Amino acid sequence: MKHLLIAAAAAAFVAQAAPALADTELVLGRFFGNCEGAGNDPTTEVGEACIITAIVNGFSAADNGITVETLPTEWNNYYDQIKAAYAGGNAPDVHVMHRHRVMEFASLGAIAPLTKDELASVGIDVGDWDPAALEAVSFDGQIYAVPMDFHALLWHVNVDVMAEAGLLDDDGNPIVPTSVEELMAQADAVEAATGKDYIAQQFQGGVFGMRTAIALAMQQGANVIEADGANIESPEMMEAAKLIDVLIKEGHVNVQNDYPNAQQAFLDGEVAVLVNGTWVVDFYDSQAADDSVPLANYHVTNFPTLFGQPAVWADTHMWAIPAALKKSDPEKFQAALQLLAHINDNNASWAKTGHMAVRTSVLESDAYNNLPHRANYAETAANSRDIPPSVRYGAIQDTLARELLAFWMGEKSLESALSDAQLDIEDLL
Repeated sequence: MKHLLIAAAAAAFVAQAAPALADTELVLGRFFGNCEGAGNDPTTEVGEACIITAIVNGFSAADNGITVETLPTEWNNYYDQIKAAYAGGNAPDVHVMHRHRVMEFASLGAIAPLTKDELASVGIDVGDWDPAALEAVSFDGQIYAVPMDFHALLWHVNVDVMAEAGLLDDDGNPIVPTSVEELMAQADAVEAATGKDYIAQQFQGGVFGMRTAIALAMQQGANVIEADGANIESPEMMEAAKLIDVLIKEGHVNVQNDYPNAQQAFLDGEVAVLVNGTWVVDFYDSQAADDSVPLANYHVTNFPTLFGQPAVWADTHMWAIPAALKKSDPEKFQAALQLLAHINDNNASWAKTGHMAVRTSVLESDAYNNLPHRANYAETAANSRDIPPSVRYGAIQDTLARELLAFWMGEKSLESALSDAQLDIEDLL
């Protein structure tokens, strides 16, 4: 708590020290969902939507002459909306994006490079960023955004279901499988003891199945994009896709689940494990404390290493400013920098979600390391991997997700699905 208070005090100092800008309104583009009831204090909120809303509300409420209007954008078509706004000449003044999109937006000259002096002018110390965070926001030797987190897939566990299946260790913690054989044995034990699914995750309407598959391929030392091009038809990807298919065919995973249904099955106590991200840790923790929610005993840990090398899909959220704004409106650009500084100062509050912080001072603080469950997935940051950056990353992941789902749904053979993905992704590259 001490470090959270220090971060809040620092944010207040930056707001007071920065030059006042009379009647400046910033338009903010973001996803993370809506939270109409959020206040101005992110330390009292739970979940991504409410915490980011409180951070922005706190900035608007400060005596700095700047207010923020948040655009109504949705996760599923967020980048389509942002690109359309850029094409129409009305991009938001500040917007969130992912590490995997930096190359695309920066190479087109859409987002503004940010110098260390410009960032320092509003109190942002680039030297306090974790080196991996600095790398994530950089392209061609320049900084293009302010990082906010590292996020990755985790192993969310219903301890009561695992206990019923006899899958707790001597300390009462869920046993995490360390091989394919152990994974399948656990799935069989859960089915035999409870009749419930072993794992839930999104397959329909998204890319979670693809993220799980590439994590399992990376644990075998392969990636779907290598230095010499697409590597979709690799033995490692085939092994990863077949493992997921076996879980589906043997009734341990429901391939019909979309994101809301997979999450609800977990909250309702109908599955042992949910594959989901860092972004829901504090939300699930709060749900487990609610007597009206069937999930009563919640545990979360690193995504299991089933093959030789620890690896899990991961990405970074960050905040960028359009290049056109920097060129055309110095005053509003300065206001946008102040908003980025406020978000950077609230990195500890954002990390309450379950995301991993990007500031070294936060990562090393007792307050951060004592957050609920944090020690259980301390290795996740070191194990984080992703498809290499590409200007066509979005289309690449969507293509691979579509073809893998066609295999898992029984619409294509594995060979046909991966071959079609290989050809399409080669064209994209």
